[in-house]
Amino acid sequence: MKTVLVTGGAGFIGSNFVHHLLGETDAKVVNLDLLTYAGNRESLENLPPDRHVFVEGDVCDAALLARLLDEHRPEAIVHFAAESHVDRSIDDPGAFIRTNVTGTQVLLDRALAYWQGGADPFRFVHVSTDEVYGTLEAGEPGFTETHPYAPNSPYAASKAAADHLARAWHRTYGLPVMITNCSNNYGPYQFPEKLIPLMLINALEAERLPVYGDGQQRRDWLFVTDHCRAIERVLASGEPGRVYNVGGNAEMANLDVVHLLCDLLDERVPAERPRRELIEYVTDRPGHDRRYAIDATRIRDELGWEPSVDFAEGLAKTVDWYLENRDWWQRIRDGRYRSERLGVSRLG
Repeated sequence: MKTVLVTGGAGFIGSNFVHHLLGETDAKVVNLDLLTYAGNRESLENLPPDRHVFVEGDVCDAALLARLLDEHRPEAIVHFAAESHVDRSIDDPGAFIRTNVTGTQVLLDRALAYWQGGADPFRFVHVSTDEVYGTLEAGEPGFTETHPYAPNSPYAASKAAADHLARAWHRTYGLPVMITNCSNNYGPYQFPEKLIPLMLINALEAERLPVYGDGQQRRDWLFVTDHCRAIERVLASGEPGRVYNVGGNAEMANLDVVHLLCDLLDERVPAERPRRELIEYVTDRPGHDRRYAIDATRIRDELGWEPSVDFAEGLAKTVDWYLENRDWWQRIRDGRYRSERLGVSRLG
């Protein structure tokens, strides 16, 4: 791929994917991000300016999308742009419908017009989540690509709707779309409202560690660089119209994750008392899914991808990154990352 348009490339997974593409391939990246609260230009520092074009803009802006496609002529779109925090979706579902559903529809429409206008080769990867499948009972096998959709939060419902749109644009119009559904990502550049960075930073600052309910909600954990490798593999070799589930083979209870984090920090940055003592159990989230697990057999068998980082290694890497990059997350905690933005080209 000579040029790839990445939406949401200043967010957690998107910024890691941009770093991955620029570090591991010869592609040029056009990076479109609205820089809402979770988008951070500081996650994109030190990228080669001749191969990375950043544009602050809205994925719902059809005219802007058309101009970017016409100007840069990408061979692919990788669509990360989304509101993604379940708690926020409970408080403000409308924002999730706008970005995740309407934004995906507008992007698919512009991509279709671009492709029908002669763009060849062209591929579109829609990046989604395992939460569209709902919840699993203890002992049930992991989600496969044919598992029925049963979203239980406004966030999951909005991503399920976006998945259905992506599928429909392939089936109806032939647009070469592929969908990936991933498990819980973790690693560098993750916004501090998510479980691992929230607990990590709170523990460093001797603040309480709020654990929902009994802490036994189980998730499959995927190191973000492994996820980036999977998306690149789908982008290069995936079959249009196909869905690929991406998991880390690392299912754990949330409470166990917090315990491991506390122990790693106690080893690296000793405190006056064990950080496990900071754990406080709080009222569970409404409709909180009990268990997710991914069966990633298809992407392994068809595309040769498997996770390369186990959870213990990945968590240690994550802890070390946050320890070595305190200014990055401190600027988020005190709001400086938004008030002191780097220069941005604004279109639309």
